[in-house]
Amino acid sequence: MKWKRVTNEDYTSLILLWEKSVLATHDFLKPEDRVAIKAEIPAYFPQLDMKMWYQDERLLGFSGVNDGQLEMLFLDPEQTGKGYGSSILKHLIKKDSVKSVDVNKDNQAAAAFYLKNGFQIISESKHDGQGRDYPILHLDLKML
Repeated sequence: MKWKRVTNEDYTSLILLWEKSVLATHDFLKPEDRVAIKAEIPAYFPQLDMKMWYQDERLLGFSGVNDGQLEMLFLDPEQTGKGYGSSILKHLIKKDSVKSVDVNKDNQAAAAFYLKNGFQIISESKHDGQGRDYPILHLDLKML
């Protein structure tokens, strides 16, 4: 598996993958909220250390990190369950000093993924970062 830094020219590919991933994993989102988030998400890309992850020439997913916080990790839903997410996360913990992540409480598969990979829930918010009614779990990497 390899990665490359995201450039402005990659944004369309990222949004397409994001939407495919969210449609497969975020069934709790209201359709109008999904559309609004899709329009908002590109504004975050320049603020983050964004990487696109590949196996051979196939785009597996992308990640965005800011100051030790994993802000986004989205995989092509056809590639989930194959260990790619765990490999990406381990890389980000080791090389990018990721120590925390927020996850939608209603995305139980994602929450379980982070708990399995060494994170623990430290708090919960009733709303997401934009004030929408989606509870958020705040997780920190367990200290060994």
